[in-house]
Amino acid sequence: MKVIDNLLYTKEHEWLKIKDNLIYIGITDFAQGELGDIIFVEFSPLNDSIETGGSIATIEAVKTVADVYSPLSGKIVEINNLIEKQPELINTDPYGNGWIACIESSQPIDSLSTFTSKEYLDFIGK
Repeated sequence: MKVIDNLLYTKEHEWLKIKDNLIYIGITDFAQGELGDIIFVEFSPLNDSIETGGSIATIEAVKTVADVYSPLSGKIVEINNLIEKQPELINTDPYGNGWIACIESSQPIDSLSTFTSKEYLDFIGK
């Protein structure tokens, strides 16, 4: 199982890459492994306002369906169109081409409640 050191992680098993007030979001390698083969992703509409904890996407896998949540309030400014056609990229490249969406935060980034890579590994018991 892979965890990237320069990313932040949430208790909902999402990774976050922060660039100024933009937050790129995907699910962790651990999460994609728990979901199994991902067959479909449905996004919330581009430019929609989203509240902290609001769903930005729904992932359908062979085993189950799961939501991807926004870590802060803001606006959905980018979605990964590549995974609409190739949702399996979330399984094969969760930290790269399998990213899900980008939020432009309307809240201070330092108000995020996240784990470092080490804390995330401890959280999942690895």
